Amino acid sequence: MQDLATRLSSLVRPRLLARAARIGADEYSRGRDLKRLLGASAPHQQGAILMRLLDIESAQEVARRARNPGYSIVRHVDILIALAAESRLYLASRATTQKAVPQ
Repeated sequence: MQDLATRLSSLVRPRLLARAARIGADEYSRGRDLKRLLGASAPHQQGAILMRLLDIESAQEVARRARNPGYSIVRHVDILIALAAESRLYLASRATTQKAVPQ
């Protein structure tokens, strides 16, 4: 099983989806968007949030590749936006933590 940082860095999607996610991440609001994407039972820990988003995005990617008629590109982009924004927060907090702990 891959660690969270490896799983995030190895995520490869079509250029248009990735670009839309990067642009949308600037307007991301955690309080508003997480509740809408993950429901009322959204986890509070950053790692758990990212894992849920990665699992949901993976299912969206499978549906996209299978050309599933229930696939929603809007939902997929929303999930990718949340992933981009949350991963920025996660990686920034990891960098801060690693700098604070002398090795």
